[in-house]
Amino acid sequence: MATQQTITRRKFIRKTLATTGAAALAPAIIPTSALGNDGNVAPSNRVGVGIVGVGRQDRAYNRRQLLALPDVQVLAVCDVDAWRLENARKSVDEHYGKDTASGTYRGCAAYADFHELLARDDVDAVMIATPDHWHEPMTLAAFEAGKDVSLEKPITRTIAEGRRISDAAGRLDRVFRVDSEFRTKPGVRQAAMLVRNGRIGKILRVEVGVPQSDVGCPPQPEMPIPAELDYERWQGPAPRAFYTERRVHQPKAYERPGWMRHLYYCDGMITNWGTHTLNGALWAVDLDRTGPVEIEGRGAYPAPTSFWNVMLKFDIRYRFANGIECRYHTGRPHFRIEGTDGWVEADFRTVKAEPAALLQEQFGPDELHFPNAAKGDKRDFIDCVKSREETLEPAEVGHRVTSVCHLGHIAVQVGGVLRWDPEKERFPDNDAANALVDQPIHEPIAG
Repeated sequence: MATQQTITRRKFIRKTLATTGAAALAPAIIPTSALGNDGNVAPSNRVGVGIVGVGRQDRAYNRRQLLALPDVQVLAVCDVDAWRLENARKSVDEHYGKDTASGTYRGCAAYADFHELLARDDVDAVMIATPDHWHEPMTLAAFEAGKDVSLEKPITRTIAEGRRISDAAGRLDRVFRVDSEFRTKPGVRQAAMLVRNGRIGKILRVEVGVPQSDVGCPPQPEMPIPAELDYERWQGPAPRAFYTERRVHQPKAYERPGWMRHLYYCDGMITNWGTHTLNGALWAVDLDRTGPVEIEGRGAYPAPTSFWNVMLKFDIRYRFANGIECRYHTGRPHFRIEGTDGWVEADFRTVKAEPAALLQEQFGPDELHFPNAAKGDKRDFIDCVKSREETLEPAEVGHRVTSVCHLGHIAVQVGGVLRWDPEKERFPDNDAANALVDQPIHEPIAG
């Protein structure tokens, strides 16, 4: 599809915001409700979105949610699997097909190379949901191309990657959101407000759990590369390795992909779910923009012969500079915060407290509220693309939360009690640990 050359109202506002400041022009952003019958928005006023990575997560959540937003126009999709790419393109065309007769819809473009999608000047923002090893290079390329980014969690493979993403977002004035819905869950929001507004008293202890659901598998044979998969492009910055189905994903299907259990591409549950539940806990205790000062952990990997090799279980202890200690472990997904006056616990569906009357607490106008937590993650992202305000999970928060997960993984790898400087983001006295600050963990610990 040809790049749109006309200067739309949306592009004019974005350009003007960059030169005059968001605060001066924010009122000029017209809310969806004021743009016509049933909230219909003219194509020129929609945020142009490109989706990079149209696999399981995109099909189940991302694309459907973006297409449901009336002030969004999904203009292009990108994937190295041609079968998935064509399915995504068709679904976008079918969704917008009703606009074809009026001449307002020109069709969804499809690309195998994400650089071609980023080169479009009608794409304002990108949703990235690729395997984890691609997250940093794609995000930085999108920033450099002038795009705002919603990035699937976990956002990085290393601590240094997160620092580069956060610094680039600030330097280039890009809107960024971690694509995690956990903070928008009503129970999580309520738990965070109870803690942050002092309802459970002084914080004594934090516990965070994630599912114990990763498994090993036997050694896998080399297989022919499926015709629809550009395997070389899929590997990208990861180490080169022979193709086998359980390394990538099941051909012509959307099942849970094998790459999520291999250390060349992912760290496993310690970051995959930790960037949900640990995220919520650190938000609630106001430690999501810093890091611990001490870490100790143990974990168990599959047998050395296993092809899938991420940790199966772990138990990690963190201590922060303010004295708060946090235990992070496999078990069930939740976070629990205990204080001198009670405790509160939340997961994806429920919130509990003791005393139970805490759940009836009302918050006054002078207390801390999280208004953008009451809406979905995609709505929050698009609103901030338009207003240039900070999202509920901006780059620095995403970096710091994911770093806590990485620190736990490093502690398991290196052993012993590790000291960490959250300002310098270095281990003051451990070269072996520092070597993993900018190096993904590709192999389980020996032994």
